[in-house]
Amino acid sequence: MGMAAAEADMEARIARLESDVGHIRSDMADVKSDVRSLRDKMDVMNTKLSERIDNLGTQLNGRIDAVSTQLNDKIDAVSTQLNGRIDSVSTQLNGKIDALSTQLNDKIDGVNTSFTAQLNTKIDSVKDSIAAAKIWALVLYMALAGGMFGTMARGFGWI
Repeated sequence: MGMAAAEADMEARIARLESDVGHIRSDMADVKSDVRSLRDKMDVMNTKLSERIDNLGTQLNGRIDAVSTQLNDKIDAVSTQLNGRIDSVSTQLNGKIDALSTQLNDKIDGVNTSFTAQLNTKIDSVKDSIAAAKIWALVLYMALAGGMFGTMARGFGWI
C-alpha cells in the first residue's frame, strides 16, 4: 500500500502542476492580449500626434507664405512710390528719400524679428510637447513591463 499511496500522491502533484501550467498559459494569453491592445492604442496615438504635427506645419507654412506675400506686396508698393518720387523730385530730395528708405527697412526688419521670435516660441512649444509625449510613453512602457513582471512573479509564486 505504501507504493500505491506514493503513486497516488505523485499523480495528484502532477495533476496540480498541469493545472498550474494551464493557469499560467491563460494568464500569459491575457498579458499578450493587453500588450497588443496597448500597442494598438500607442499606434493610434502616434498617428494622431503625427497628423497634428503635420497640420501645424501646414498652418505655419501657410501663415509664413501669407506674411511673405503681404511683405512683398508692401515692399513692391513702397518701391514703386519711391521710384516715382525719385524720378519727379530734384537732387535735393535724394537725401530725404534715402532716410525714408532706411526707416522703412528698419520697420521691415522689426516686423521680421518679431515674427521670427513668435515662430521660434511656437516651435519650442511643439518640441516641448513632443518631449513630454516621449517621457509619457517611456513611463507607460516601464509600467507595462512592471505589471507584466509582477503578473509573472505572482503566477510563478515568487511573491
